[in-house]
Amino acid sequence: MKRAFSFLASLVFLSSVRAATPATEERVLLGRYLFYDTRLSVNGQQSCATCHRQELAFTDGRATSEGATGAIHPRSAMTLVNVASSKTLTWTDPTQLTLEQQALVPMFATAPVELGLRGHESTLLDALRADPVYRDLFPRVFPELKDPFTIANIARALASFERTIISARSPYDRFHVDGDQSAISESAKRGESVFFTDSAGACFRCHGGPNFSDGEYHNTALYAPYPAPNRGLFEHTRKPSDNGKFKVPTLRNIAVTAPYMHDGSIKTLEEVLDHYAAGGRAHTNPNRDQRLRKLTLTPQNRADLLAFLRSLTDEELLHSPRFANPWPQ
Repeated sequence: MKRAFSFLASLVFLSSVRAATPATEERVLLGRYLFYDTRLSVNGQQSCATCHRQELAFTDGRATSEGATGAIHPRSAMTLVNVASSKTLTWTDPTQLTLEQQALVPMFATAPVELGLRGHESTLLDALRADPVYRDLFPRVFPELKDPFTIANIARALASFERTIISARSPYDRFHVDGDQSAISESAKRGESVFFTDSAGACFRCHGGPNFSDGEYHNTALYAPYPAPNRGLFEHTRKPSDNGKFKVPTLRNIAVTAPYMHDGSIKTLEEVLDHYAAGGRAHTNPNRDQRLRKLTLTPQNRADLLAFLRSLTDEELLHSPRFANPWPQ
């Protein structure tokens, strides 16, 4: 049976993620304050955390997210868990290569508006300069600058905090890394076999590696054709063969990140299994990933797969004060 990662590979994974974490606790703390600061929205009521809630593994529980002006985003908010080790960062855009670069998109995008800060940069920076928390932190984090209050430094601090959002203590991790045989149920152990066996689920073909994602873009036959503006990678490459290709999301904490798929069109994990067992619901899509095929899942297979997926929930991550709102409530 092929497994997501061996004991040695898991240590390499954890080391690589932690190595990407910024060295200074102060920069991470600054990023955490900014992440939860509603002044980073045009309506003064939303923050990064509005669409990336800790208790939902840094998603928002919505099919599609809503911006600060009421604009509805065409896609769901992706989890920020283990984003530091992610090969790609968004559902559709392969040009977003760094977290610093990506942080600017929700702040200043206009199609759709998310935080809606375009044209309000000076107002934002003035508000941050006036806050005693930031008057202390910004100069300490960026001592080399005469005026550390810049949009670029906001993005750097946010990215630093995001790199610390690491999930590696789920029951599944404790079972494989710590050798705790009681960490997961016998059902979850059987579900792992289904997940990693070609003749059964073969889920690992796209959801492989320690992050349970290959970081690539695939067409999972949700629609034929995919409707604009949700045409996936095609929106950036304009290649017909990329129509309907979306990033494979991590399965870590998948049990708390419903609804599913890029547009939240599948409500439950049970329905996700139905979709893949059918080989996708849009069989006529010419770009349908060829690895999709009909599967015969017994009731026991299904129950075991669900138990395995639920064993990927990291309760420590969901409740750790390290990631919580630092502002007085």
